[in-house]
Amino acid sequence: MYCPNCGQQQISEMRFCSRCGLALSGLAEWLSGGPLPVLRREEAPSPAAMSPRRKGMRRAGKLMFFSAALFPVFLLFSAAIEEPGPILVPFMLFFVSLAMMLYARIFSDPTPVSHIANHIGAPQASTLRPAPARASLPPGGHIPMPSRHVRTNELAQPPSVTENTTRLLDDE
Repeated sequence: MYCPNCGQQQISEMRFCSRCGLALSGLAEWLSGGPLPVLRREEAPSPAAMSPRRKGMRRAGKLMFFSAALFPVFLLFSAAIEEPGPILVPFMLFFVSLAMMLYARIFSDPTPVSHIANHIGAPQASTLRPAPARASLPPGGHIPMPSRHVRTNELAQPPSVTENTTRLLDDE
């Protein structure tokens, strides 16, 4: 089979042309009169994917709601034992959740984490995003190579740090 873009003969069933990078998957069926090949796009992150900032703010909001729900229980408990100590528990929980919310708002990343980074063994960096689906590979680049061999044993050595100081001592 030959690439319809550049004419390069393809030795085996490859997904991309080895010269120009054209996507060849499904091309043989299309050339034989079959239906148009369906391009499979990479699985995009779901719209429900949340950023670390939003997750932290939601978690802190849930904790804040939980502390508000506990307040009447601990208020009744404090009134029953006639001591104000137990009422500190929901207040402390409220302030901890407030601190968590501020931390998430100030220091967390606002961009959603890619679904690829959630797989085992993948780096957990939130700056990684899936590459957009393309129909072909980028064009091949040419890297010029030196025409002669460089002999590393003939390279000039950098001067020593103490060489200048030694010359100053010789001048005295």
